[in-house]
This record gives sequence, structure tokens and C-alpha cells, in this order.
Amino acid sequence: MTMHKMVHVGYVYQNQSFGELGGRLLFLENDDMIFRVGGSALMGVANGKFAIMPKVQGDILLNFEKNVDFYHSYYFLGGAEITTKYVAPKIGVTLFGLIDLTGGYAFPIDKNGINGKELKGLNINFTINIPTVMIHDLMK
Repeated sequence: MTMHKMVHVGYVYQNQSFGELGGRLLFLENDDMIFRVGGSALMGVANGKFAIMPKVQGDILLNFEKNVDFYHSYYFLGGAEITTKYVAPKIGVTLFGLIDLTGGYAFPIDKNGINGKELKGLNINFTINIPTVMIHDLMK
């Protein structure tokens, strides 16, 4: 099994707009099924006050073409994310494992929400994943 480290930045809509910054580990044995785990910070303004919320997530990326290791351009994605305020299962697509678009539904685990705003309902994520090896190569 191979592991790759990534940094990711993105946008999360959860009854509120948040910017996201974090890291992920990608695990794969072959290219048809990939596992990702990560942690990040969601940052935004809720009810007029700046807020930061931690997030942990896990994803499975699937492509049903067998023995096409390098040329997979898209994957179906299923996963879940959990914060201190909600849990959200999600599904979506990713291009090359680098650009993700997912949607899901958040179930609140803290009725007080963030700064008094409950976070539940439609959950949308747009994320750009940057492999750390790519950052290292660009810094040379």
C-alpha cells in the first residue's frame, strides 16, 4: 500500500460559508479504489462573529475501470465528515483526485451550533488537493 500526503484548501457551505484549510493522507494499492483521511479547520463568520471549527473526514474514491492505473481521470467519492457541531455523510466526484465536488446532508450534534447558529441541512464542499511532493518540486 502506498501513502501520499496532501494539503487541501476549499469552500464549505453548511447553512453558512466557510473557508477550509487542512491536510490529507491518501492510501492506495491500485488506482480503482483509494482511501483518504484528513483533518482541517473551517473558518468563517457566523452571526457576525469570526469562528474556527475543526473537521475530520474520511473518503473512499472509486473508479470501476480495471487495470487502467495511470489514466483514471475521475472518481466517484463517498465519505463522511464530522466537526464539533455536525456529522455529514456525502457523495460526489473528483477529477484526478485533485479537485473535489461533494454534497451531503448534515445532522447537528450541538443544538447551539456556532455562535448561536445551528448547522444542519444541505452540505456542499469544493476542494482543491495539492500533493506535498508537487509543492516540494515547485520550490526547487
